[in-house]
Order: sequence, then structure tokens, then C-alpha cells
Amino acid sequence: MNEFQVAVLPGDGIGREVMAVALEVLEVLESRFGLGLALQHHDGGAAYYRETGRDLAPGVMEACRSADAILFGAMGLPDVRFPDGTEIAPHLDMRREFGLFAGVRPVRALPNTPAILAHPRAAEIDFVIIRESMEGLFASRGVGYVEDDRIARETMVITRDNCERLFDFSFRLAERRKAKGRPGRLTCVDKANVFVAMAFFRKIFDERAKGFPDIRADHHYVDATALDLLRKPWEFDVMVMENMFGDIISDLGGGLVGGMGLAPCAEIGLEHALFQPSHGSAPDIAGQGIANPTAMLLSTAMMLDWLGERHGQESMVTAGATLERAVDLAFAGGAVPRDLGGRHTTTELAKAVIDQLDAAASAIG
Repeated sequence: MNEFQVAVLPGDGIGREVMAVALEVLEVLESRFGLGLALQHHDGGAAYYRETGRDLAPGVMEACRSADAILFGAMGLPDVRFPDGTEIAPHLDMRREFGLFAGVRPVRALPNTPAILAHPRAAEIDFVIIRESMEGLFASRGVGYVEDDRIARETMVITRDNCERLFDFSFRLAERRKAKGRPGRLTCVDKANVFVAMAFFRKIFDERAKGFPDIRADHHYVDATALDLLRKPWEFDVMVMENMFGDIISDLGGGLVGGMGLAPCAEIGLEHALFQPSHGSAPDIAGQGIANPTAMLLSTAMMLDWLGERHGQESMVTAGATLERAVDLAFAGGAVPRDLGGRHTTTELAKAVIDQLDAAASAIG
């Protein structure tokens, strides 16, 4: 079997804590499924920048470029900034360097978690936000400017080439979910009634939709989306949107199911992919052993699934599905992290997941 190189960057704050337990779970999965994973650990982040003046250790970007996948913790600290006032966020540079155009952020209600919405259908929440991750308003990162301390300028960029691959990726994800029993619906979230760039975004979406007749394609303005995510989130399946819209709406999605501790993320490109929890480094709780590792664990499951699909390794796909199912079983069995009002520590929740791996594997078959 091939050996896959995984670049591991734990990052800052609770990033290091949730990464540590994720790697423990990954080690158990490697043994059970015979996975060939070679982990390469690298330094970087805000704390590293404070010590060295660099956001990544020498050679890390090239190591990530040559790796088969990147497993990323949370990076950044509120009191550490570049001279222009922006945060230390190497993963934003990696999006551009490696062409990571699709930020995939699943939002799913887990068993036995506190209901955020007082509606009997809240337990049915299961949708995916796909955030365009290279353009939009984020295209101005590093090139925005302030004129004479009077006016600041940023520019939204939407390109046809990037949109076409983004929408094709989104439709294929909707197809894959439909094959597993989901509705098979892709919603383009935009503000096409106001911005020319957004009208262009929608135009390309409609063009690409013609190649996927089995998927229901529709549109929703971003403000109406925010409203309907509170009113009826169970009606959404897959949503694709511009970078800044995706940044904001995905946090709303995390809030609907209990918080960012339950929010995994995959940054996908044509040749590379980075997997990380959507939450930040949470320095206020770092070192206390109470961080919720669920988002990191589910991001790891997404990495295994992506590697397996990309390289035709069914055991890798099964390992990813097993980890996701084990998380569900752990929650169903009473494992509740501190941020959801429970008593499980970071390591205790990870152990509960490990304890459910056999049952999860049996359920998957």
C-alpha cells in the first residue's frame, strides 16, 4: 500500500490540544485499517511569529506543497499581529499557494446535544456550506490600502475560471450526498440584486447547473439565507457562496448545532487539501484541558475520506466514515464536552470516541 505524507501543523492555543488527541485517534485507526500515513510535524502560528518574526518555520510551505494532505490546528492569537494589524494566519496564504478554492464546512446536529432551536425538526439539521476560498472580498488581503488616513479601499474579485471549478465541485458534492439519501439540492447564495460581481457569480452558477440535471439548483440572497437558517435550516442541503459570505454564514451554521467546537472544515483544491477545525485558538481556555476536540476529529475524518477517494483507497474512506460514526456514538452514549454544558474534558471525549470505534466499524460493515 502507498504511504501518504501528512503535514501536521498544531498551531496555537487549543489548536495544539485538539490536534494531540486527534492524532491519538488517528493512530488507532491506522492500526485497525492498515492505513499508510507518515506524519510530518511542523512549527508555525502566532506564538512562533512572536518568538521568531516568522509565521512558519523555514521550509514548511514547501513541505506542505509536497505532502498528500495538510492537517491543521487553530492558528492565531489576539495580541499578535503583523505590522499592518492583520492576524497571523498562514492557512490563508496556503489557500492561494495551493489553489484551495473550496472551503467545505459541514453543519450537522449531533446526537444528544443541546437544542439551539426550539423546534422538533432541529435534530434534522444536516447541510454543507461551500465557501469560495481564494477570491471575493478576501482577494484584497495584502493589497488593500488606506488613502491619506481618509478612506480605505478593498476590492471584490470574482473570476469565471475559479467559479466554474467551484460550482462543478459543489454539484458533485450534492450528487454524492444525494446518493446517500440527501435531497440533492444546491443553493447559490449571493447578493445578485445589488452587486455586478454577484450577478456574474449567479450567471456562471446557472450555466454550470445545466451539466447536472439531477441536482435541483436554486438561488438565495445572503440576507434571506441568514433569516431562513434560523427559521428552517433543515430545508437546506448544499450551499455555495462567495468568500466573505461563507466566512460569516458558516459561523451561523456552527451556532445552529451548538458552537464552533462542532464545526469541521476541509479546504479543497485540484491537487492539494487542508483540513482544520473552523474554530480559533481560544487562548482564554488553552491549557485547561477542556477544549472540545469534535471539530478537529471530524476534520480528520474528512481528510481520510478525501485521501481515500482521491487515491482509490477504500480502507481510507471506511476509516473516515468509522471515525465520523464513532463521534456520533460517543455523543449518543453521553459524552458531552464542556462547551456544551457537559463534563467531558478534551482527552475524555477523545477516549469516548476511541471506545466506540469497534461499534462504528460494525455498523458501517
